Amino acid sequence: GALYSRKFTIDGEQISLQVQDTPFVSLEDDGDSICCQEQINRSIYWADGFVFVYSITDYESYRVIRPLHQHVRRIHPNANIPLLLVANKGDLLRARQVSSREGLQLAAELGGSYHELSARENGDGVAEAFQQLCQDVGRVIGSCNGEKRRGLHLVRPKSPNMQDLKRRLKQALTSKGKSTTAL
Repeated sequence: GALYSRKFTIDGEQISLQVQDTPFVSLEDDGDSICCQEQINRSIYWADGFVFVYSITDYESYRVIRPLHQHVRRIHPNANIPLLLVANKGDLLRARQVSSREGLQLAAELGGSYHELSARENGDGVAEAFQQLCQDVGRVIGSCNGEKRRGLHLVRPKSPNMQDLKRRLKQALTSKGKSTTAL
């Protein structure tokens, strides 16, 4: 999955947001547990908040949320980590397979907030949802009384774009040096 980094201001405070896209999570054959890559476990370990996204047009994507949340709880059994449940594809109401009621019920069960939106048609709704999550994370971190939450000692992953940029720069410098010494 890709890592996206953005900086913005909320309530006058500069926020650095890293979003780790975690694709390839699927249900095991028993339907009660998930199968995911180790990279996803590392991302779960360092995360300060979670956004669980499913499509209202795909019931299977909705079914993955509960086991994924249980997986997160196994990694963070006692942590108070904010979460946001997002029902995407709100512009495709005719193809709906998951009702708003089911989404609200799941969000209440998981202890998170719920947003039904269309990322394609409502970028402001997406921004508002992330802003709410950032405010929730800020409140939780602020209430830790200076104690660091387990897992924050891990190095957070670097953006693949930055790593690629560094690799290309190193290659360019190395090849430049080789061509200079060859002359």
